[in-house]
Amino acid sequence: MKLVIDIGNTLTKIAVFDAGQLIDISIQKRITKNLLIEYIDKTNTNFSDLSPIKSVIISSVVEYPQILKRFINKNYKFIELDEHTKVPIINRYKSPTTLGKDRLAAVVAANYFYKNQDLLVIDAGTCITYDLINSKGEYIGGSISPGISIRFQALHNFTGKLPLLEKTNFEKLTGQNTKESILSGVMNGILFEVEGVINHYKQQYTTIKTIISGGDIKYFDKRLKNNIFAFPNLVLFGLNIILEHNDN
Repeated sequence: MKLVIDIGNTLTKIAVFDAGQLIDISIQKRITKNLLIEYIDKTNTNFSDLSPIKSVIISSVVEYPQILKRFINKNYKFIELDEHTKVPIINRYKSPTTLGKDRLAAVVAANYFYKNQDLLVIDAGTCITYDLINSKGEYIGGSISPGISIRFQALHNFTGKLPLLEKTNFEKLTGQNTKESILSGVMNGILFEVEGVINHYKQQYTTIKTIISGGDIKYFDKRLKNNIFAFPNLVLFGLNIILEHNDN
């Protein structure tokens, strides 16, 4: 079995893969050495019919406890995803040291499951990222936009009276009070943005496929008029593919 750890801006996902299949996932607000040890012990017990966890990959967009890194490095074959890690795509990004690890993992997975195709990969989380990988397996780059929570927080923090709202499904275009007006602006604004980005890429790449993932896709994916492929946990699959690539 292989252990994949994705430390994001808001949440940490810990996942176990076996033969390329996701067999377990845990979502935590933060990760510690003791929490990880407990999770690994539980996993090895619950899946005792499989080989125990032998290799680990960590992708992190924030700082994480070094004691955790030392523990993993001492006990397992360990990869910390960075710009030097070997990946099964060609990275054309001009500043690889600043490229988000989650963005890289997402395009690796998309390219693996949709081979030899032009792909737009959208990951809707704390930020909304749009990334292009072409049919030659070349990652070109993309764009970063504020996610749903960031937009609500910005309206609240940078104004005097606008309330801080929570994420929710909202389809009305015309809000009839302040709350509805904010919901319309944020939720419909993101929908229109995503549709617009997809349409612009379709003008440049006529056969492009759109792959969408991330925790916030549930708020607008069914409202998108474009044909999209929803792929939950795309980043986790990408990290596992990178780990397998390096193991081999």
